[in-house]
Amino acid sequence: MHVGCPREIKVKEFRVGLTPAAVQALVARGHKVTMEAGAGLGAGFEDDAYRAAGAQIGDVDAVFAAEMIVKVKEPQAEERRRLSNGQVLFTYLHLAPDEAQTHDLMKSGATCIAYETVTDRTGGLPLLAPMSEVAGRLAPQVGAWSLQKANGGRGVLMGGVPGVGPAEVAVIGGGVVGTHAARIAAGMGARVTVLDLSLPRLRALDDMFSSQFRTRYASPAAVAEEIAQADMVIGAVLIPGAEAPKLVSRADLVTMKPGAVLVDVAIDQGGCFETSKPTTHDDPIYEVDGIVHYCVANMPGAVARTSTIALGNATMPFVLALADKGWRQACTDDPHLAEGLNVHAGKITNAPVARAQGLDFTAPADIL
Repeated sequence: MHVGCPREIKVKEFRVGLTPAAVQALVARGHKVTMEAGAGLGAGFEDDAYRAAGAQIGDVDAVFAAEMIVKVKEPQAEERRRLSNGQVLFTYLHLAPDEAQTHDLMKSGATCIAYETVTDRTGGLPLLAPMSEVAGRLAPQVGAWSLQKANGGRGVLMGGVPGVGPAEVAVIGGGVVGTHAARIAAGMGARVTVLDLSLPRLRALDDMFSSQFRTRYASPAAVAEEIAQADMVIGAVLIPGAEAPKLVSRADLVTMKPGAVLVDVAIDQGGCFETSKPTTHDDPIYEVDGIVHYCVANMPGAVARTSTIALGNATMPFVLALADKGWRQACTDDPHLAEGLNVHAGKITNAPVARAQGLDFTAPADIL
């Protein structure tokens, strides 16, 4: 199979879809790989490293002539126009809140497999998890920067100093993002509370981290109380494939401390705060009713080398399966990979995306 990997064009997105190690593995199996010139530079991979691994270096036209395109971020409008009938796209899509992208992918006729909805035997999301880990660990870091007075925040130091208490941090969601965010925030010296609706998950967090942070059941009253006390609120709620629920309304902002910070890690799926809107690394924060919002839609791109290697480790087995077998046989053999099918030949093949946009749903089993 001919596999193409373009340079990411989303603002300040420095990750790349294939590492030289992945290229080497594909070439060793007899596949052809075309990398766009400079695609790996943001993650510290020179073109020569890809050539040494067996890739050809070409322009964007040569890349999009491939049978399968492997990316990191959802294709931008100009990239979507390059997709063609029968082509396979393997990347993050986050379609539920993005009707324009959904329409364009349906129109292209391509088969689009989303990293974020591929599952595993335990019900986990193996291709989302590494970036959730990165984003979770980044969230307190960018939140601490946003809390600085020069950036519009309350001017509160995460760990405080002797005689002055630490920042109060509320993490809504106790999954992968929330767990990593809570660990880092607690490690910075903040007083951290994790809220979740799953009692088994809260018990597990208590067993593992009770000495580092506290847990609380996420009833509406508890969430309201915690955000009113918080200097920083980290939104870390995910419903696989679906638009994120809105957990903090605009009316809630008036109950918060002036200059408090909201970090919305769920912004790729539409955001879990009513006042969230996607921002970029160039212009990451904005203020609504005195509350600072950090809503960068590709947070892991800020640490591109770590993120690229972590993502590449997770995606490589699936990339190899798709290249070796073709998408149809690979998805037939692996029902967890089939869960990643979001669009095929103009049809929506992911139920949460279809529900979010009021579109007809075609089950992956009906096209395999």
